This record gives sequence, C-alpha cells and structure tokens, in this order.
Amino acid sequence: MDAAIVDRLAAVRTIEITTTGRRSGKPVRVEIWWFHVDGRFIITGTPGPRDWLANLIVDPRLTVHALGHDYPATARLVADPDFRRRFFSRPGQEIGWYLAEADYDDLVRHAPMVEVRLEARAEP
Repeated sequence: MDAAIVDRLAAVRTIEITTTGRRSGKPVRVEIWWFHVDGRFIITGTPGPRDWLANLIVDPRLTVHALGHDYPATARLVADPDFRRRFFSRPGQEIGWYLAEADYDDLVRHAPMVEVRLEARAEP
C-alpha cells in the first residue's frame, strides 16, 4: 500500500470495520479504535468477549472504513507476549485509557488483539 495512504490512516484513531457475522453470515459494522505500532495496524480492547473478534476468528476478512474510503483487509490474532507487553507499555493517552480499565498483566495476557493487514490498492 502507498506509504502516504498508510501515514494518513495511521493518524486516524477511530475507524469502522465490517466483519462477517459468524452465525448470521451477514455484514456487521462497528466503530472501533485502532493503532499504528511498529508498522502494524492493531485493534485491541479490554479483556472479555468481543463479537468483532469472534467474527474475525471464523472469517479473518474485514473492511476498514476510514478517510471516506473502504479498505479490504485481513486480521491475524496477535499472541506474541513481547509485542503485547510493548504495546500496552507505550506512553499515550489512548493506552492510558486501557490501563485505567484493566490491569496491565491482564491486558497483556487476555486483551483481544488483532493485526489488520490492509490489501495493497491505490486510493480512488
């Protein structure tokens, strides 16, 4: 994907994603935060069940809606404990919100986390 598009997307915190419902098979669109860390787009949350994650486990394809465009993508679970520790140790207001909602060790071990891999395409 074009570096300028990645830079613009990296500056956006709130996006919407569309996943495929694991039971219904229908599109499910939700608003969510994402982060650009170590060159990777990451979606996470506080520990607990998340429909968006359950949907992505069954079908990792999703669409990212940001900057007025739709970006096809795939999601991959992030299980690497070193990356997860680095992610939740980063300074910043957004990470502080997660730390205020859940214990650091619990976040590292149990927070839902996926890497979103955008498909290469030119922006219209």
